[in-house]
Amino acid sequence: MSTYSVLLVEDDPSTRTYLENAVLAHPELRLLAAVGSVAEARRRLGKSPIDVLLTDLGLPDGSGIALITEASARGGILSLVVTVFGDEAHVVEAIEAGAMGYLLKDQSPDDVGLAILDMIHGGSPMSPAIARYLLRRMHGEKNEPISNDAPRLSDREREALGFIVKGFTYAEIAELTGISTHTVSSHIRKLYRKLSVHSRGEAVYEALQLGIVRSED
Repeated sequence: MSTYSVLLVEDDPSTRTYLENAVLAHPELRLLAAVGSVAEARRRLGKSPIDVLLTDLGLPDGSGIALITEASARGGILSLVVTVFGDEAHVVEAIEAGAMGYLLKDQSPDDVGLAILDMIHGGSPMSPAIARYLLRRMHGEKNEPISNDAPRLSDREREALGFIVKGFTYAEIAELTGISTHTVSSHIRKLYRKLSVHSRGEAVYEALQLGIVRSED
């Protein structure tokens, strides 16, 4: 049985562990290394033969886009994005840099592992929200600024949404805002209901598409 080496780039320790498990769950995949920065990833790219680059976009010392570009230039490396960012700028930039798949961070470990294998065997795995966006783009539909149909958010809900877009955990949001994790969870549940979503990735995508927040906020 052929095995494929995977370089994982993710700075959040808990997310990195869940992605490691996604790779290790499949005997066809071999985790070459799991690193947390652009600099560490570049060192690995220059050392060992790599089949798959599994990367976040927002990293402490740069963007995963740069790594995707470098991996594409080396040839033979397939890049799969796993991120909270589902806005136009990030999606288009990643695909133009050479990404062959784009997942939001609301996938199960098994879904991520299967997505890697799908990409290796010729597929281009996309989260449903990303695929829907790309179809809209192909059909010439434009994203409009905030309209009268956009849900009205409280100040706390809007603040929580801004933290979610940046990838903060509930505990981190609680510490930064001085409220309990239970209260943070309550705000986010209300936020999900108003946006008609069920996960962090979907919330980020809908909020960015509606113009409620911007990717650079």
